[in-house]
Amino acid sequence: CCRVTKEKERKRERNRMAKSFSLEAFKFSVYLSIPIAMTAFFATNPSNLEDIIRRRMYVVYPASAPDPPSDAEMKKMIEEKKNKNNKNNK
Repeated sequence: CCRVTKEKERKRERNRMAKSFSLEAFKFSVYLSIPIAMTAFFATNPSNLEDIIRRRMYVVYPASAPDPPSDAEMKKMIEEKKNKNNKNNK
């Protein structure tokens, strides 16, 4: 009576552990295979990654601003401003 139920209980526990192990092994293989497959997919043809980046542009940068004035232009602007201030002060 008790011996039979204990044996059945042990078998059920082993069965449950085997199922649990196979589920964990499956999840582990999925967690490993997806990144490996994606890496292989993009590494073999980099244009794939470029296409995805172009399609999903989350950040759209504004047009570039005009270049800052050169040293000579800055000196000229300063001189003009000085001359304008000197004329106003006289």
